Amino acid sequence: MLTGYRLMWMMVMFDLPVVEKAQRRAATEFRNALLDMGFEMSQFSVYLRLCTSATQVDTYCRRVQSVLPQGGKVNILQFTDKQYERIISFRGQAKQPPPKTPDQFDLF
Repeated sequence: MLTGYRLMWMMVMFDLPVVEKAQRRAATEFRNALLDMGFEMSQFSVYLRLCTSATQVDTYCRRVQSVLPQGGKVNILQFTDKQYERIISFRGQAKQPPPKTPDQFDLF
């Protein structure tokens, strides 16, 4: 059974060099690879993906590692859906409602 304690979120945060044209191309290719893997942009250089298990998180960590560009810094955080439910978001000074967990059919 999928519960808020079993569902896991992955957050990929990165700071990549974009001074040279080749660096900008590599950063764009990395972002596009994350989107192709099912990640959604949360903020600039912060992408999220819901996973159904820790095993799936490990699989996606390896996939992200396989497309890392040269240079820069990339961090991957993992946390449960229950922890994600507690996020507090603001747009300007307006507090936003908590995020909705994707529907079951969105997971696969």
